[in-house]
Amino acid sequence: MLPPLDSLREDENDDTARRTNGPLFVMHHGAGSSGLTFGVVAKHIKEFSQMECGVIAIDCRGHGASKTEMFDSDFSLATLSNDLINIIKETVHDDQDIILVGHSMGGSVVVNVACMKVLKNITGVSVLDVVEGSAIDALSSMTKILSSRPKTFNSTEQAILWGIQSNTLRNLESAKLSIPALIELTEEAKFKWITDLNKTQPFWTEWFTGLSNKFLNSGTAKLLILAGTDRLDKPLIIGQMQGRFQLNIFPDAGHFLQEDTPKDTAICLLEFWKRNRRLILPPKVKT
Repeated sequence: MLPPLDSLREDENDDTARRTNGPLFVMHHGAGSSGLTFGVVAKHIKEFSQMECGVIAIDCRGHGASKTEMFDSDFSLATLSNDLINIIKETVHDDQDIILVGHSMGGSVVVNVACMKVLKNITGVSVLDVVEGSAIDALSSMTKILSSRPKTFNSTEQAILWGIQSNTLRNLESAKLSIPALIELTEEAKFKWITDLNKTQPFWTEWFTGLSNKFLNSGTAKLLILAGTDRLDKPLIIGQMQGRFQLNIFPDAGHFLQEDTPKDTAICLLEFWKRNRRLILPPKVKT
């Protein structure tokens, strides 16, 4: 169960009350990231939809500004899914249509939540740059990748510069927003990563096993956005040929495609919503 939501604060700039009948995009980041990975996308969704749509982008346990010290070591798919469900129940009205959006590990979470059929107001699920086959294949190299990252930085500016120079991110606007949320100041006046990704290793395989079939059978409208077609595995290739989900490719983006190409991501999500929104019929006229 999710710990008490005492830390949740209403955004003083929240425009939810000004929206009409658009959906709420509920976004879940990947491992080691934070809700601000969707910050620039959220700005464009608000702009392009003329504030008809809203966005909630959470910091999951052990990430960003989320502080639940006694619970932060449990990154199991079941726990992360229950966390998201509880947050939605606490913050979203039952009659508010929602579209779940998840990047990388977050994609596994939102697909799992959709498959649990607990929330009745889900009208779509969008997965950003994660596919079961390629994700599991990449796990063997993750430890090496993590060991090659700097352990500390002298400043937030240095961390942002590393993010761009290492090609982790390809958009400076996004990097300036998202990277400072991933680090914290130590007693030695250095900045270190908030999330120790090595502690999530026991859950890596669990996150992605069965993802493709769950995505295809999630029982709602489905969107998959990838940075390259080489990431598709066999079940998804077959599913795509059968027209079971919408596929969009952003060839100029890296793994953090929502940060590298935020305008394209926002447009894609809005078009997905418009294509799959509920049809509201006028009331019957009595004769």
